[in-house]
Amino acid sequence: MKASTRATLLRLLLIINVIKPVSAQPAAAQEQPLTLAEAWQKAEASNKTVQQGALAVAASEQRVRDAKAERLPDINAGTEYARISSFPVYENGLFNEPTNLPILHNSFQLETEAYLNLYNGHKLRTRIESEEVAHRLVTEQKAQATSDVKLRVTAVFLDLQRNRIFRDLIHQDIQEARKRLDQIRELHKNGVVLRSDLLRAELQLSRQQMKQVEIKNNINLANQKLDLLIGLPDTTRIRPSDELQTVPLAGTYTDYLADAYDGSHALKLASQQTQRRELQSKEVQANRQPKVGLFARYQYAYPQILFYPYAPSLYGFGQAGLKISYPISSLYHNKHKEQAARMDLQRQQVAQTEVKDEVKQAVNEAYTRYQESLQRIDVAQLNIKQAAENYRIVNNSYFNQLALLTDLLDADNQQLQAQFDLASARLTSQLHYYQLLNATGKL
Repeated sequence: MKASTRATLLRLLLIINVIKPVSAQPAAAQEQPLTLAEAWQKAEASNKTVQQGALAVAASEQRVRDAKAERLPDINAGTEYARISSFPVYENGLFNEPTNLPILHNSFQLETEAYLNLYNGHKLRTRIESEEVAHRLVTEQKAQATSDVKLRVTAVFLDLQRNRIFRDLIHQDIQEARKRLDQIRELHKNGVVLRSDLLRAELQLSRQQMKQVEIKNNINLANQKLDLLIGLPDTTRIRPSDELQTVPLAGTYTDYLADAYDGSHALKLASQQTQRRELQSKEVQANRQPKVGLFARYQYAYPQILFYPYAPSLYGFGQAGLKISYPISSLYHNKHKEQAARMDLQRQQVAQTEVKDEVKQAVNEAYTRYQESLQRIDVAQLNIKQAAENYRIVNNSYFNQLALLTDLLDADNQQLQAQFDLASARLTSQLHYYQLLNATGKL
């Protein structure tokens, strides 16, 4: 091989060795600290479900304005031009020669008309009230959707916080497991312990490392889910900055139930749906009422063939007055519609009582689970102390050849699980508290 060729290959290898480490180690994404309150604010501003609710409210406002605009008179204008054919008169029968009467073949008309409703069984007023109730209904649906989104954000936020705590705990436990493995290797080298103990210790470490990978994946999944919920790029790394703390209850179950009956979104929605059914029933009943209105019309036309004698001239003609009509057929056409509307109203009233029972059950469940989670925290704190003391005793006993390795590994698992249980109990208590607030309409 020539010297120049060898030099070229050496330069290429040098470039590859320099570039490869750089490309293999991308810069770590910087974590963004975020509190739960800040996550709620971002969700209210950017969540797609909340945005859909805001658009629905805006559309409802326009429907209310449209209903009110129907109070204004209806005004129409139109024009017409026609070419009129000949006007044959068959004086001696269809099969004989007709006589063509002289007519004007061009016809023109320009007309305007207006109608102002005075009374139609309060149907228009009922429709306006129905649209206003629908607007309040959509507004309440947006509030409920926002509350539900905030609860979903809370669940994912706490899940991310839980897994980050688990990650720190498992990392600490792995460090301890590695130190223990080094000690066991030294004992095995000196013939103090069997090879089976060394294998069990290595197996324990590999299991913990696999658990660490699983927790890392859970963090990534929860992080992306939270990003999408609050409108951040799904590559944003979030670090929950809230501290774990227990929120005391502000009242008894009866107090929270009273708050739910007063502020529950589900109950408000059921009540407003009942109001809509009542108004729809009134609107159907209005079909049997007479209609009264003022009308006016004016037209220019050519030729004048409306009144005799006719004239080949442009003329103007106007009318104004009071128009009264009564739909006689509604006496039998409207009967079944009214019965169906009454049944729909009764069905909605039953549904409203069912929603009340569901709200009562939701408040009771959230309140009970929250109290249960507080007891779990106390038990978990006691378990941590007991597990730590048990691990200390078994660890000392094993390295003094007074206990089996299986006992030591079990004690290590119990200590780690107790730490997991305490973190889970604290975060679960917060979730139950926010579920209680959501059930009472205060989230």
